[in-house]
Amino acid sequence: MLPRPLAYAQAPIDRAHHLRSDPAHLATLWSHPDARVLMMWGGKHLTTADAAPLPLPPTAIGPTPEQSIFLGLEGTIPVFAHDWGTAEEEPTGTPQDAVWRDLRENGPDLSGADASQHVYARGLILWHRRTNFCSVCGSGLTMTDGGHVRRCNNADCGASHFPRTDPAVIMLVTDGKDRVLLGRQASWAPGAVSTLAGFVEPGETLEQAVAREVFEEAGIHIAEARYIASQPWPFPGSLMVGFEAVASSETITVDPKELESARWFHRDEIKTFRDGWFAEGEGWALPRQDSISRFLILSWLHRPT
Repeated sequence: MLPRPLAYAQAPIDRAHHLRSDPAHLATLWSHPDARVLMMWGGKHLTTADAAPLPLPPTAIGPTPEQSIFLGLEGTIPVFAHDWGTAEEEPTGTPQDAVWRDLRENGPDLSGADASQHVYARGLILWHRRTNFCSVCGSGLTMTDGGHVRRCNNADCGASHFPRTDPAVIMLVTDGKDRVLLGRQASWAPGAVSTLAGFVEPGETLEQAVAREVFEEAGIHIAEARYIASQPWPFPGSLMVGFEAVASSETITVDPKELESARWFHRDEIKTFRDGWFAEGEGWALPRQDSISRFLILSWLHRPT
C-alpha cells in the first residue's frame, strides 16, 4: 500500500479573483455554452450512477448566477457551484438516474481536478449556510463578489464577512525509529486507528499546537515537529496541516475525553493493517484513502530506513 497523492490538495482551477466583483462579466460567464455548475443538496454532491461528478449547465439553475458561487476558470470554461438547500425531498431538478453522494464516499476515486473543485465548492456552500447574520450588528447578510463575500445589509454597518477556514494540525508521532503513535475514538469502526489531530488555538503557532495536542491526548512530549503537507478538509471547514513529530517520551497517558485508546505500533504491524476502516477482515485498519492521516502513515512506512 503505497501513499497516494493527497486527494484534495490539487488545485488546477484558476480562481480568477479579479472577475468576482464584476457582475456583468459573471453574467457573461454564466451564459458561456460550456459553463458548468457543481451541485450540492444537503451534504451531498450530484453524481452519475457510477459515482462520477455530474455538473449541470447554468440553464438548469436559472437565468443569472445571482445565488451561485463562481469558482473560477478551468482553461476557458467557467465553473460555478450552487446549493439546492437542505430540504428532505430530493430537488425537482435532479436529472433522471443521477445519485446524490457524500464526497467522503466517492472523493477518493475522483480525479485531482474534480476532487479539488468539489472540496472548494463544498467549503464555500457550507460557509454560506452557517453565515446568515452579521457578527458585528446582527443584521442579515447578502452574497456578493461571486459568492466569496457576505456583506451586512445594515447601511450603518456594512461589514464584509469572508469565508472561514479553521486550521487544524494532524501529526504522525514517531519514536525516531520504527514505531508510530496512533489512537482511536470510541465511535469509530472496530480496529480503526489514526494519527492524532486537533485545532490550532488563538495565539499559537502550528508547532506549538502539535506539541500541545499530543500531550493533551496521549501524555507524550514532543522534541521536534516537521511540516509535511496540508489538505483542505471541508467537513465542514478545516485545513489539515500535516506534521511528523518525534517524541521525547514514550509512556502513554490517554485523555478519555479525547481518545478511547492509543498505543505505539511497529512498522511491521502497520504492514498487516487492513486497507481502510471498512475493509473486510479483522484487526487494525488504516485510515480512509482520502485522508492526510493515511498519507502521513504510508509516507513514513515506505521511507527508506
